Amino acid sequence: MTDHVDGILAQWHRERPDLDVSPMAVIGRLSRAAVAVDARLARNFAAHGLDRASFDVLATLLRNGPPHRLTPAALAADSMITSSAVAQRLNRLEARGLVARAPNPEDGRGSLVTLTPAGKAAVEETLPDHLATEEELLADLSPAERTVLADLLARLLRSAGAG
Repeated sequence: MTDHVDGILAQWHRERPDLDVSPMAVIGRLSRAAVAVDARLARNFAAHGLDRASFDVLATLLRNGPPHRLTPAALAADSMITSSAVAQRLNRLEARGLVARAPNPEDGRGSLVTLTPAGKAAVEETLPDHLATEEELLADLSPAERTVLADLLARLLRSAGAG
């Protein structure tokens, strides 16, 4: 079975037979898979009135356990959004009543972000559909293949410095 990446590789083999373009087989498919996965997850988040970054912030607060409170820096480090996006994301979530910010008693310059009951309800309502979407995306892989793929991706992330 061939795909779009196979066509690209064939073109490169024809134009530059002197180069080993095999890394493109992995990176090209990984990039295309990431775009497709992101699009599917975005539709699910949108159906719940969220986007990926908002879900990640809410989920990070929830999975850290009671009192569901972190500093913005800890949120950035523990979620899947960049530190530069945290303040903007928190402003939107706070305006919607999904998180609350208060001064950090241990750091007079900082704040603490707390998941509100509405934020907890939003993430708990979204999570089952999110997991179902991820399950659909992985449906063609056996449990053993999923384990191997997860291990390989973890190694790739480490080698890319993002582990």
